[in-house]
Amino acid sequence: MIRFNVPPYCEKAMDYIRECVENQKICGDGAYTKKCNQWLEQKTGTGKCLLTTSCTHATEMAALLAEIKEGDEVIMPSYTFVSTADAFVLRGAVPVFVDIRPDTMNIDENLIEAAITEKTRAIVPVHYAGVSCEMDKIMEIAEKYNLLVIEDAAQGIMSTYKGKALGTIGDYGCYSFHETKNYSMGEGGALLIRDEDKVEQAEIIREKGTNRSKYYRGQIDKYTWVDFGSSYLPSDMNAAYLYAQLEHADEINEARLACWNRYYENLKPLLEAGKIELPVIPEGCVHNAHMFYIKAKDIEERTRLISFLGEHDILSVFHYIPLHTSPAGKRFGRFHGEDRYTTRESERLARLPMYYGLTMDQVDYISGVVKEFYAK
Repeated sequence: MIRFNVPPYCEKAMDYIRECVENQKICGDGAYTKKCNQWLEQKTGTGKCLLTTSCTHATEMAALLAEIKEGDEVIMPSYTFVSTADAFVLRGAVPVFVDIRPDTMNIDENLIEAAITEKTRAIVPVHYAGVSCEMDKIMEIAEKYNLLVIEDAAQGIMSTYKGKALGTIGDYGCYSFHETKNYSMGEGGALLIRDEDKVEQAEIIREKGTNRSKYYRGQIDKYTWVDFGSSYLPSDMNAAYLYAQLEHADEINEARLACWNRYYENLKPLLEAGKIELPVIPEGCVHNAHMFYIKAKDIEERTRLISFLGEHDILSVFHYIPLHTSPAGKRFGRFHGEDRYTTRESERLARLPMYYGLTMDQVDYISGVVKEFYAK
């Protein structure tokens, strides 16, 4: 069976984890947490990076820093993971869903402005499959209406938009290091903060509402409870596992892109024959091969395709159920405008196996089975 995902692993990880244990420092903000933060800051150019326990928690921190409150509205796509909305629902805000673009599966930047009301506080673009939203337009709208931009870049590490790292363009950016992502610490994430004046508050929120970070830097002689907060610090053992991959980040990225490109070339004849649709990478976007998906004619064809792949020992999956159609989405949010593409496109999309370690022979075999399905 060719698995859909295999979590990334680099050999140095066990040495680094052992070092944490031997040094008796396995809680948060240890040496490897700091190394990961520094690596991400240098790689992305963000003002500040703070490793977190998940991308969900990074987004929750962003909502707190943005001072989102009950009755506020936050604009986002419905085609996303539940955490994108949950972080703001927890603050009492209303997710306002707008339709997506069928080419990238990202929020349609041309529909955002019509969804803005006097209650709107933020826009949350989701960079689906590591392909950037149209950020120039989104930032222009945000500036016009004095709105915050919180990038859900869960899938976007190593991707760029016009030379800028995803997650660094808006006020806040959120990465995921879940086991399904390009780089993993099992469960984990990171918050990227653009503006320096928000860093101290972010550190306090992340450290349970205390000024413990300043204490560890020797800036104060004791720490105390100074504001609201929670525990968003990952174990340093998790960070150690991640850091081993970050040392090989380019190698991992290049290997994934090679598989992505091979899939595309193999399946391009089906695209040209009008049998399927393949991912679109707009000009100015550099992606990270987070996933490779194809679009079937409709949900029935997709179901048959996934079943056919399974019969040939290939695990393929579909992706998000649009949030506005879910029980919680109906309860907490609302869809603005027409659902022209969100549901229709989500029902056509099937994800093929993609992970670090996938071989070209496996990509060729998977592509061949897809071709066999459509030949029938």
